[in-house]
Amino acid sequence: MPDAAPPAEPAPSSPTPTPAARPKPAPRPSGAPATTTAPKPARRPKPSGEGTAPPATAKPAAKPAAKPASAPTAPARAVKPRKIAEPPKGTVVDVSGLVLGRAASAIAFRLLRGESIVVVNAEKSVVTGSRRNVLAFYTANRARGSVRSGPHFPRYPDRIFRRTVRGMLPHLKTRGKQALDRLEVYIGVPAPVAGLPRQSVETARARPSLNAPLTLEEITRLLGARL
Repeated sequence: MPDAAPPAEPAPSSPTPTPAARPKPAPRPSGAPATTTAPKPARRPKPSGEGTAPPATAKPAAKPAAKPASAPTAPARAVKPRKIAEPPKGTVVDVSGLVLGRAASAIAFRLLRGESIVVVNAEKSVVTGSRRNVLAFYTANRARGSVRSGPHFPRYPDRIFRRTVRGMLPHLKTRGKQALDRLEVYIGVPAPVAGLPRQSVETARARPSLNAPLTLEEITRLLGARL
């Protein structure tokens, strides 16, 4: 039997290249700066007055206005009668001291009978009842509704008196509209009516009481009317 061949020797491996060593930096001389920077150029000096804001002048503090010790109360303005171009035609009725509802009822009855009536001193008619209830009633009527769609409740004495009379007439019918057209209401006494005879409604006279009733002038002033 032939002898076995000896095992083959492994081939020598090629040596791996070693990386080249980096050169070391040269040592710095002692006392030398780490980095050297170029010197900055010197700034040019600005001419005087250029780029500087003028100094702000301080304003003197305003002195508070001296208030008077006690402001005098403004006196109540007198009611001025409305100017009219032509003298009204009809019976002149003075409603001073008359209850608003009673006087409006009597006048509405006379208007439906075909009479023309001129009402003067509408601001001096009175409204009976508790002061609180009366003011709450007119304030609520004034505040209800909207500015655009209404209902618009008046705040002047002549218009409130006319509206009260309208509420006692069938103003949606032709007969009531014609009767309302024959009514004229004024604040005070206009000049063309001053010389005419005046009437009153005695059945609508307010009874004497301990608590003075409110006049339409007082009510409308509280509603914001400027008479």
